[in-house]
Amino acid sequence: MEVAVASRALAVWEHRKVVGLLVRRDLKVKYQQSVLGYAWTMLEPLALTMVYFFVFGVILNATRGMPEDAKVQGGFLLFLVAGILPWNTFGAIMSEAPRAMITHSKLITTMKVPREIFPTATVGTKLIEYLLTWPVLILFVIFLGGRPSWEGVLLWLPLAIVLQFTFGLGLTLFLSAVNVLLRDVERLVRIISRLLFYGSAILFPAVLVLGSDAVPDWAKTLYQINPLLGIFEMHRAVWFSGFEELTPTTLALTSSVVGSILMLIIGYWTFRRLEMSVLKEL
Repeated sequence: MEVAVASRALAVWEHRKVVGLLVRRDLKVKYQQSVLGYAWTMLEPLALTMVYFFVFGVILNATRGMPEDAKVQGGFLLFLVAGILPWNTFGAIMSEAPRAMITHSKLITTMKVPREIFPTATVGTKLIEYLLTWPVLILFVIFLGGRPSWEGVLLWLPLAIVLQFTFGLGLTLFLSAVNVLLRDVERLVRIISRLLFYGSAILFPAVLVLGSDAVPDWAKTLYQINPLLGIFEMHRAVWFSGFEELTPTTLALTSSVVGSILMLIIGYWTFRRLEMSVLKEL
């Protein structure tokens, strides 16, 4: 089993130029015939951030979960931006994951390349798009007085990106194969995506749940087992690493690492197991 996995991973690496071509093609298609082009990558999350800030920060007062000292380092607005940008990337991965094989059906049946290349290209495209949104984040950091730490830049950020890519790739491998055989998966994913959005502390600090007396202990444990909770908290810890309330708990961090690896294993195993059936269906 280990030899087979290693050989397939090596085969994907040997065809990395194909992955690069697919990524560039997807990016080009997305921005062609668009007047603003790349600017949409920044305008969309900016507009969402302003809406969520007004609803959750002003009306619902979610800022009460922010430490007082953090309010002078970007506050709730920077907290939102640092969570929404990576979430948009993950949400886009979930949205396109079920169709990763169907979209490339002609290429899959005509090119002699490892089929894992196509889900990998889908996740790779979204990762590049996330990196392209960083000018928005940097502008917010500058204007809001954010203070990135060396711990955040050298530890939390690389770990968050690697785990998000790992989890996203495993999820895409799984969904892309299953959806070819069971098309209801695509609709189910839309519902799950919305549940994960509100269950991953994107719009409010996790301490509002973990520190609430109204939430039972078993629910708090279940809340932290969600691998995405720790991943998005790592993204924000880049700017708020000195605040325990805004960094992942030990359980959330462990769940993110273990959950991402398990998702990749499950996704790859499912993809390989269903590969021949998927090819017949395509």
